[in-house]
Order: sequence, then structure tokens, then C-alpha cells
Amino acid sequence: MPGLLFAQSTGVVGTRQQQLQSQLDQIESQIATQQSLLDTARNQHQTLQSQINAYNAEIKKTQLQIQAISLTIEKLAGDIGSHDRKLSSLSSQLSAEQESLAQIMRQTQVLDDYSVVDVALSAQGVSDFFRDLDAFASIKARMADSFDQIHETSAATEVEKEALQSRLAEQEQLRTIAQLAKQAVQVQQQQEQKLLTQTKGVEANYQKLIAASQKTAAQIRAELFELRDTAAIPFGTALQYAQAAERATGVRAAVTLGVLKQETNLGENLGTGSWRVDMNPTRDQPVFTYITANLGLDPDRMPVSLRPSYGWGGAMGPGQFIPSTWVCYGGYVNTKTNTCAPSGGLGSAFWQGPWEYVASKDRVRKLEGSSAPSNPFIARDAIMATAMLMADNGAAAQTRSAERLAALRYFAGWGGASNPAYAFYGDGVMQFASYFQQQIDILGGS
Repeated sequence: MPGLLFAQSTGVVGTRQQQLQSQLDQIESQIATQQSLLDTARNQHQTLQSQINAYNAEIKKTQLQIQAISLTIEKLAGDIGSHDRKLSSLSSQLSAEQESLAQIMRQTQVLDDYSVVDVALSAQGVSDFFRDLDAFASIKARMADSFDQIHETSAATEVEKEALQSRLAEQEQLRTIAQLAKQAVQVQQQQEQKLLTQTKGVEANYQKLIAASQKTAAQIRAELFELRDTAAIPFGTALQYAQAAERATGVRAAVTLGVLKQETNLGENLGTGSWRVDMNPTRDQPVFTYITANLGLDPDRMPVSLRPSYGWGGAMGPGQFIPSTWVCYGGYVNTKTNTCAPSGGLGSAFWQGPWEYVASKDRVRKLEGSSAPSNPFIARDAIMATAMLMADNGAAAQTRSAERLAALRYFAGWGGASNPAYAFYGDGVMQFASYFQQQIDILGGS
């Protein structure tokens, strides 16, 4: 009966997962339709109606993306439940096998303590003694099998545990993205309502509003560009850094600024953490302390990203580089291997160092032509490093699809970039990039 109930439960879960996937597929199709409408509205001559159409398409698309995120979270929760049950089963199996092994070892110890003299002095016959020897050999064989089984079970349990932790971390990321998406809908609705209020639905009023709202080059340069975990700088200064990065990497300045803007918005939701609490203790903390010491910084005073409910935080500065990633951009090498990244089976031992700063391997410093070690907490270096990572992700191709994919890789890694639930991040970067490109074009004509 229990086996039958478990099979029925598994079947119900499988059916629900199929339903969720079907709903996700339908929503993705609807999102694509809204994107097409949005593209059409943006390509039309700028009129009040085309702007309203664009707002409506953006609002509808974002609302659909929120639905997709919610469905993905529910689907992940189902997967997590399955993983959790599997982990529980494996743990029970492991405990049973460990108890069996303990019993075998106790029996082995009894036979080991039973000497030939004991046999000679006992009433036991020789044939009985040899039967015990056969039993002893059988016990030893069973012990070897049990050792193998425990090893296999332990390995399987560890794999399941890592998969579960990865899914929980993904679920946490999706919740943060959903918060951003909801905020975006509110902003879009407010902008649409403001436009209708100001124009009273009259095209002539809209054209007057457009003419009056055109900013001068001086105003654009003076506007503050917000950066995550550091002070805001004038947009003109941020653009200067981003254009230097564009010349060095081939990544459009507007796209680099779009990534930094999106990361800043994420920071408003995630807050700021502590390296001692939120940073991976074996992988990132040892590197972080060396980086800050090399830069003459107090690690306890430097802002890093907050740890989510699952996984680790500890990302640094406007570009949100984790220390173990920054080492390969900032010129740090493990002196035992003379490399910035582990290979083979080194594992956590690699990150313990010792570490050394090598100026010739500081990629950021090289591209900037700087004489000082690169610093992930200052705007110039963070902007250059962001462009470098975007270039490594394929953004230098300068097509919309390549830039959007690179942004998704920046956020979710190469493995997670194809997850439709993360689409909002890539779309957000590209929306910011379009806005910044307009500003850049105005400055270019000044």
C-alpha cells in the first residue's frame, strides 16, 4: 500500500508539473506577441497613440512575465519537494546501511577475539569451527559490499543535496526579479497616467509636451547616475568611463550603463550585507581579505551584497563581482599554482591561497592604462570590469540578441541564461540601454 500511495503521489506531481509547463509555454507565446506590438509602437512616428500603445504593451508584457515567474516558482517548488523526498529516502537508506555495517563490525570483532586456543579448549567440534570461518569470510564479503553501498549512497545524497540547494537559490533569485517586475509595472502605469493627465488625450498637447521636455546636453551630463553600493556620479562622468570601456572591449557604452542601472535596482531590493556573514567562507572570504588588504581597505567597512535565503552573497561594488571572479580581472593569482582559477580536484583548498597581486595580470588596470591596482568598489574600475565581463559573455557583437543574452549570462551564468523566468532582467537591461543610447545620441549632436 505505501508503495502504491507513493506512486500515485508521484503521478499527481508529474501531471501538475506538465500543466505548469503548458501554462508557461502559453505565457511565453503571449509575451512574444506583446514584444512584437511594443517593437511596432516604438518604430512608429512618435504620436500620443503610439506612446500609449507602447506603454500598454510594456505593462501587459511585464504582467505576463510576472505570471511566468510565479509559475516557474511553483514548478520549482514541486521539483524541490521531489528532491526533498528523495533526500529523505536516501538519508534513511544511509542510516540503515550504517547500522548494518555496525552490526557486521561487531560480529567481526567477536570472531577476531575468538582464538584457536578457545576452539581447542571448547566443546565445539572442528567442523563447527570451520563453519564459523566460512561465516566469517561471508561477513567480511558483506562488509565490503556494505562499504561500497554506503559510499554510493553518500555520493548520491550529496548530488541531490547540491541540486536542491541550487534550486532553492534559483527560487530566491526569481522572487527578487518578481519584485523588480512589479515595481516596473507600477512605474509604467504611473507614466501612462501622467501622460494622459498632461495631454488630456489631445495630440497637439502631446507634441508640445515632447518639445518642452527635450533636455539640453548640459542637463544630461549633470544628471546623477546612481551606482550600487557607492556614491552616484554625474552621467557625463559615467559615460566617459563607459565609452573608454567601449573602445577597449567593443561593448556599447549604453549597454554597460544598462547593466549597472539594472544591478543598482536589484540592490534596492537586496540591500547590503556583511562579508563575515554573507560571503562564502571557503571560496570568497580568503580572497576578499587579500583583495582589501592589497587595496588598503578595511574589509568590515566595505559594502557587499546580502546573502539570500539560500546560496551566498558577498558581491562587490557597482558591478557586483564576487571575489573569486574578481581575481581573474584584478590580477590576483594563487602562488602555489600561479593561476587565478582552480583546476582539477583542488576544490576549496585552492581558495585558501596564499595569494599574490601581479600587476601584469591585472586586466582592468591594463585596459585603463592605470598605474594603480584595480578596485571593484570605485566607479571607473567597476564600469571597465562590467564591460569586460559583458564582452566575455558575447556583447561585443553589438546585436540586440547578443547584448540581451550577455546580460542574462551576467546575471544567471551561462547555464541559467536560457531560463525564460529570467527574461525580465535581460529586457530591463535593454530598455535602460535604449534610454541611455538616446541620451548619448543627444550628447553626440551637441
